[in-house]
Amino acid sequence: MALPSDIYKDFPFFTQHGKQPIIYLDNAATTHKPQVVIDALVDFYTTSYGTVHRGVYTSGEHATTLYEDARATVAAFIGADTDEIIFTKNATEGINTVAYAWALHTLQPGDEILLSQYEHHANLLPWQRIAQARDAFIRFIPLNADGTLNLSTLDELVTPVTKLIAVSALSNVTGARTDLARIKQSADRVGAKMLVDAAQLIAHDTVNVHELAIDFLVFSGHKVYGPTGIGVLYCKRATMHEMQPFQVGGGTVFQATYTDATYLEGPHRFEAGTPAIAAAIGLAAALRYLQKFSMRDIKVHEARLTRTAIDALTQFPAITCIGPMDELKEQGHILTFVVRGFHPHDVAAFLSERGIAVRAGHHCAQPLAEMLGIGASVRISFAIYNKLEDVHALVSALKSLLKS
Repeated sequence: MALPSDIYKDFPFFTQHGKQPIIYLDNAATTHKPQVVIDALVDFYTTSYGTVHRGVYTSGEHATTLYEDARATVAAFIGADTDEIIFTKNATEGINTVAYAWALHTLQPGDEILLSQYEHHANLLPWQRIAQARDAFIRFIPLNADGTLNLSTLDELVTPVTKLIAVSALSNVTGARTDLARIKQSADRVGAKMLVDAAQLIAHDTVNVHELAIDFLVFSGHKVYGPTGIGVLYCKRATMHEMQPFQVGGGTVFQATYTDATYLEGPHRFEAGTPAIAAAIGLAAALRYLQKFSMRDIKVHEARLTRTAIDALTQFPAITCIGPMDELKEQGHILTFVVRGFHPHDVAAFLSERGIAVRAGHHCAQPLAEMLGIGASVRISFAIYNKLEDVHALVSALKSLLKS
């Protein structure tokens, strides 16, 4: 069953009266919010606002119920148990939490962290700091020419000193997907932990952390039609016991004296201070909204848009598309390209003047951009509210650019 053709009407950003509609193709950066998410935020602040886990009064207790219900909704969405969900600010904070709450206290000199060469800065820079602090080393899974991961030497890269493998589920530049099951197999062989950055996958495909049998998974709420300021860190229950809170204060402590403190068990020991209550409730609303649709239908819809864009853009000799084209045509939602003779920022500015929003730059993956020899590029990325007409408008605008 196809997605409703008028699904964009669920998103007020696209139906503002008196404003020219924007063709929004920067969904890998952030997504727009359906009305049900906005309503959930307004309703909480209007009728149920209170702090959580502290107030012994009606609104405080209700706020706690809504917040913990949101945790349960997130857990169900990714196949986790409720007490394995830690709310964070975003995926970046989730990765930093693993870095400073687990890796900093676990890694020993000479240990190794294995990343891929297409990691976002969020899954690269924290590990650089941890490696420096612990005299550990970072190794990288190399890329094939088409921007996919080359796993042919994976078993040589993963050794007894490999303690963590941290990889993106999907590259935010090439759009290539990661064979997580294959990497997990190698991790298990040496007893290494595995972290998955699912920021670019969570809104586009089914994720089940227990089936993947990984230790950590992170994503940001704002990339899955939820609010900004809320993210999720899934942590396997057994692994969570190995973590020490690196942000401490109210909400994390079981008992405190002037000289020492003991901390709560479970996710709350990692959620210092008053959390982003409204944002968590909004995220839960976004996930419930997304569950109205089949992930298979979402994948088919977005792949059709990607395939149409690839077929059209590859007809222009001046445009070079980056990434595994056959794979993207079948299950893609990201397409990156360069236009010969035009800087990517100039392309983006030209498109913006015509009401088309795209991303230009190195996409927070500067080492990858330099390795690909492109420095910067233009990226389009699709969501459930995009239409074929959006692709046609993009192609028409690029045709005008090349004629200018």
